[in-house]
Amino acid sequence: MDLSFDTRLQKIEQALSQALNMEFSAEWKNSVFANIPQAITTKHIQNLIQPNKELIDLGGKRWRPLFMILCYELLCKESKNALPIDSVYKLTPLVEFVHTASLIHDDIEDSADLRRGKPAAHITFGLDTALNAGSWLYFVAPVSIDNLDLPAEQKLMFYQLYTLELRKLHLGQAMDIFWHREKDVFPTMDEYKAMVKNKTGTLASLAAQTGILASGQTLEIAQQFGDIAANIGIGFQIIDDVINLTTGNVGKKRGDDIVEGKKSLPILIHIHNNPQDKEKIASLMKIAQEEGIDSSAVEECISVLETSDCIQLAAKEGISLIKSSCQKFGSLLKCDEKILELIKNLFEKMVPEQFK
Repeated sequence: MDLSFDTRLQKIEQALSQALNMEFSAEWKNSVFANIPQAITTKHIQNLIQPNKELIDLGGKRWRPLFMILCYELLCKESKNALPIDSVYKLTPLVEFVHTASLIHDDIEDSADLRRGKPAAHITFGLDTALNAGSWLYFVAPVSIDNLDLPAEQKLMFYQLYTLELRKLHLGQAMDIFWHREKDVFPTMDEYKAMVKNKTGTLASLAAQTGILASGQTLEIAQQFGDIAANIGIGFQIIDDVINLTTGNVGKKRGDDIVEGKKSLPILIHIHNNPQDKEKIASLMKIAQEEGIDSSAVEECISVLETSDCIQLAAKEGISLIKSSCQKFGSLLKCDEKILELIKNLFEKMVPEQFK
């Protein structure tokens, strides 16, 4: 990550650590649970915390909370109603905790074994504990709103934004689950992008809108920025789709999307241009699901895709979407040009060199 982001990232890590406090201080327990019976001990609470804490501590790009902070800085100088910067950092769990919870649930729903190079939470802690802990993290994230010294109507605005974006996230996930369960059903490219805008784009949108609202702007302006940010999320999901079929995503094995039955954009482009391959790809995905990541069907399916330029076309579309969306950010309002450049730099550095 660029050195200009270091201080911000350190403050984000501090905010996440304070919000998910393994010391279980009386203050923390009161803010999260209010009054709880004395019979509840550290070992009981630990079952909620540890699966989430271990995944967060494994790292991650943290681009969502960083993006949230940058969106705040983009417009805060233009407003007399901006929140103090320390309060904005306290809101970063809204986006990073949701992302973490969604990873735990994704791995359960996809029967994935690895996450960030380590066994997935449901493998380490058991399905029941991981499922419960991930669900709890969705609910503990907005405690960060409760802890702010804000009028009730302003807190309500953040709550409504948060719950709306979570509903969209689960809609996108429902679409994705349906398509990977039904191996013979392939969505249109427009359906795929609609799914990704909800499943992946919604967290980028939540980050942008939270930052813009915190900067003192109106909900209408926040929504405009959020819609553009959602398209950045789509772009990076497309890039992830491409990486999965080429080098393999970090901490995962190449082609695990095929095992999971994911109808990614490269596959949809290939089938659109080569409809005669549809049944073969569906058949290979079924075999891969039955035999696992080491199945020869995985590489055979990738070989079919490599007979066309679908992977290159998808990468080009993802990069174009990211670049055009970043440019639109500066056209909405008078922005801090230095911060706008940082946002562009953040997303540029996230695109793997082989796709630039």
